[in-house]
Amino acid sequence: MRAARATLIWAALMAAICAPIAFAAASPLHAWRGSVYIIAGFAGILALALVLLQPLLIGGYLPGLSGYRGRRAHHWIGGVLALAVAIHVCGLWISSPPDMIDALLFSSPTPFSPWGVIAMWAIFAVTILAALRQKVGLSPRTWRLAHMVLAVIIVVGVVVHSLLIEGTMETMSKATLCVLALAAAIKVMIDRRVWRRRATSRGGDLPQR
Repeated sequence: MRAARATLIWAALMAAICAPIAFAAASPLHAWRGSVYIIAGFAGILALALVLLQPLLIGGYLPGLSGYRGRRAHHWIGGVLALAVAIHVCGLWISSPPDMIDALLFSSPTPFSPWGVIAMWAIFAVTILAALRQKVGLSPRTWRLAHMVLAVIIVVGVVVHSLLIEGTMETMSKATLCVLALAAAIKVMIDRRVWRRRATSRGGDLPQR
């Protein structure tokens, strides 16, 4: 029973991630786009998929990746997420520097641009904080608060950015992936908040993740 449940969870996750990628790969819009732009686009799709994966890992919801394994995977996937965003931005810059300058300066006429830029800076910020938290002496409480605030900005920014873009991604599979990312983020925040309250009510120290 447990093995069947684990298989079902992983199969559902792979379907949620792979379906948007497969639909995007089959999009006829690629015929009018250069290879650098296409790579940048798929890097963005990968980033959206990783935004779903991250709360599932830190929440311990994935079979075989709970506890320490989940936290370590969350750490390394965070680095991959930052790299995917960097490739996405660099590819778009190479393809159209004026558009990227407008986006970075928040002067782009496209409504999805500001959300993407805000999410990008939040991703880079949390990546830098994670790498330097011990060197700068961040307390666990400060780190948790900063991480939570930045995570909310990342999830909301990436999801809105993705939903507003009308491109190679198929509408329903993209919307499903975005809804799942939001749901996973909300669940992990609720679960971890309740857990901390219980620990506080018992008078014990807050466990560290």
